[in-house]
Formats: sequence, structure tokens, C-alpha cells
Amino acid sequence: MACHVRAVSKLPEDMAGHVPTLQFSMRLLLSPVTAVTCNEQFEIIDNAAIGIENNCIAFIEKSTPELRRTFAPDETIGGEHLVALPGLVNTHTHAAMSLLRGYADDMPLEEWLHQKIWPLEAHLNPDDVFIGTQLAIAEALRGGTTCVADMYHFYESGAKAYIESGIRACPGGVLLGFLPQAQKRIANAIAFARDFRGAGDGRISPMLAPHSLYTCDKNHWRAMLDGAQGLGVGIQTHVSETRREVKDVFDSWGATPVQTLKNIGALESPLMAAHCVHLDERDFEIMQESTPIFGRTFRVLHNPTSNLKLASGFAPVTEMLRREITVGIGTDGAASNNDLDMWEEMRLAALIHKGVGNDPTAVSAREALQMATIGGARCLGLDSQIGSLEVGKRADIAILNFDAPHLQPRHNVVSHLVYAAKAGDVCATIVDGKILYRNGQLQTLDEAEIRDAAARIAERLVNAVH
Repeated sequence: MACHVRAVSKLPEDMAGHVPTLQFSMRLLLSPVTAVTCNEQFEIIDNAAIGIENNCIAFIEKSTPELRRTFAPDETIGGEHLVALPGLVNTHTHAAMSLLRGYADDMPLEEWLHQKIWPLEAHLNPDDVFIGTQLAIAEALRGGTTCVADMYHFYESGAKAYIESGIRACPGGVLLGFLPQAQKRIANAIAFARDFRGAGDGRISPMLAPHSLYTCDKNHWRAMLDGAQGLGVGIQTHVSETRREVKDVFDSWGATPVQTLKNIGALESPLMAAHCVHLDERDFEIMQESTPIFGRTFRVLHNPTSNLKLASGFAPVTEMLRREITVGIGTDGAASNNDLDMWEEMRLAALIHKGVGNDPTAVSAREALQMATIGGARCLGLDSQIGSLEVGKRADIAILNFDAPHLQPRHNVVSHLVYAAKAGDVCATIVDGKILYRNGQLQTLDEAEIRDAAARIAERLVNAVH
């Protein structure tokens, strides 16, 4: 049976105290299902059986009555209409910006940030971020997203929301250098990355997140890079999102954002670069370079909806894939999207590059699905644990009901997943072998309570700035 864990709707009083983790475990069998593995061979197994034990995939093979008997699961989920695939990996978002959904629309990025977003965010507190992150997690789990890379204020509160919910996350210790007490903020971010590493039974993989080259100066970057290298964690930041950003960075640093990051040593650690819309040939060459320690350190986090909505431009993803640059997909925050639906992002990633390049073969359905699963896992350095359905990997799995009219007839399952499937087709989401969502019900969050709390917070924030 599905296990229920008490929902926590406010930040625990003791920020430094013990954070509850999900302790239940079970043997789970998914059979029969169509398994879209996203492994190296990109195998699709009809009538598959996926055994889950001790949080991991124990086996994946053709389903037989004998196999179902010998495994003796605590619960079986199956049906010929069900399709199982790796849980989707949202490589870039600002989760608690779900509180700002619809607050500031149809504006250029710079005005959007300076006139609307940053003034309102000045009134946020840790409890707000906890609730806003819970709201984002609820949306993610309903849509089959099992891992989220987040960078936002009060990141300790966000991390505790991730831990309570059971989802996998890479929260970032964020720095905007123009805020007061920058050095203290840097120390706090580094301490966070150290203290929360491996929290939530290993589901939490912190990183450091200097916002950008235009909000953090050379000293800020040096301190954050030293911290990341000392801890062995990655860096997430915004890179070449708009033409104005590229010009401003060139004026301040004497080079493009990508070239500046190389010049200051940012590629000595894994670098997760969100957007990467405006690039030149030297930028591409740097992005292809690798180091003997980390492999390809430059990972691109593609955010098609946000780039369209803010009119930032079209990231040259087709060229990135041609050059074998690692690319994942992200939603960005709900204030610039306005949802966290990874199915929409996949579909857009496959479609817009066809249109922009006048090439119907650009970014195939398979490539789009890979970017949302194993590609995203590679971006976050988690591909040995998640991103594909393989024996020994953590059991992070999304299950879709393919009985819906828009998913029939089943000529091509991968095509349907990218071009036709919707978040509402997800009937179960499993993280670390635990069912966190099924058939319209979240198992570890009180959705109604979160909605009500989010509405109260949003009203208070808007009143504070008007």
C-alpha cells in the first residue's frame, strides 16, 4: 500500500535541528508496463517487469507470472496501458517563485527583475520560501518530475521542504552580490553546501549558486569558486541569457560570459550554466573543452519557455548537440514560465529548434526525452544514480496512463511522450523507490493546506510593495 508521511506546512522551529526523513521502505513491482529505459541503447521493453527493492531498481526484464510470484512484492502496479520511464529532471528552477506566478508578466527581463521581482522578493522570509517550495514540489510530483535543481533565497528552508516531501533535489546556496553582507552570505552558502550534503537519505546534493557575472563581482566569484572546489560541489549560474547581459559582462569583465567564466577558473568545477542563448564561436569551443578530473565541466540548462516569454532569444541547442555538449532541460521559475511542466519544456525543446532552423529533423523526440532524463542527470552529476531505468540505479520513475485519446494509437511511444503527453497523464511518481504521488493524490504533502498558505503569503507580499 502507499505510505503516508505527515505533511509539514511551516518551517521547523529549530533550523539547525534534526530534519525528519522518510523511513519507510518496500518491495515494489511495476508489471506489466512498457518501459522506456533511456539507457545507452535507448531500449524500450514491452510487457516489462521492474522490480524495486531497497530504493533501487533490482531488475528490469520481460514480465512473467513466475517472476511476479518469486519476487513477492509488497505492492504491484501494472497494466498494459501504463508506460514507465525515468523521472524527469528539472535542471533549473527557482522553486519558491511559484508564489510569484502571474505577478509580473509581459515585461523585458531587466525591467521584470528590477521593477517587479527583486522589490517583492525583499519581503520574503524563510517560512514563505518553505511554503513556496512545497507548492513547486506538489506541481513537480504531479507531473512526473523526480529531481529538481533549485536556486533561491533562504535555501535552507527550500532544502527542508525537499527533504520533508521525499523528492530528490540539488538546492543552491545563492549569492546576489549587491545584497548587504555579501561575505557573510558567501560563508552561509558554503556552510549550507557542506551541512546539507547527502541529507534526506542521500537525496539532497547541494551546490553553490552565484546568480551571475552581472550581479557578483570578481571577489564574490573567487570566494564561491574556492568554496565549491574545497567541497567538491558544482556551481550553478545564469549565463548569456540576453544580449544586454553579454554586453554588460563584456563591458565589466572584458570578455563574453562564457569566456569570463573560463578566465576566472569557473570551469575547474562542474558548471551548470542556465540559458546560454547568445554565444560566439569561441564560447562554443570553451563549452566543448573538458578536464581530466570532471570530464566535460560545462553543462547547459536549456529553458525554452522562459526564453520565449522573456524574449531572450533561441538557445542554439542544435549546435550544442552537434558538438556533444551536455544539455539538460529546465523550467526556470514559475514567475517567468508560468508553470513547472517539464512535458511542455520537452515539447518546446523539440519544436522551436525545428522552426528556427527550418529543419524538421532538429532535436528529435528521442533527443528531447534524453535531455529531460539522462541528459539532465548528467548536467547535475547524478547520471550514475538516476536518469535511466537500469539495474542498480535509484528508483526514480514516472508512470503514465496511455489510455487517453491523445495518446492513441500507440505508433511510437517516444513520439507520444514528447509531442502529445501532458503532466495530467502521470498517474504515479516514484522517488527512491517510494510512491510520492498516485492517481491525483500526493502522499507526503497536504496540497489544500499548501494552497491556502501560499495564497495568504502572496497577498501579504503584494500588499507590501503596493
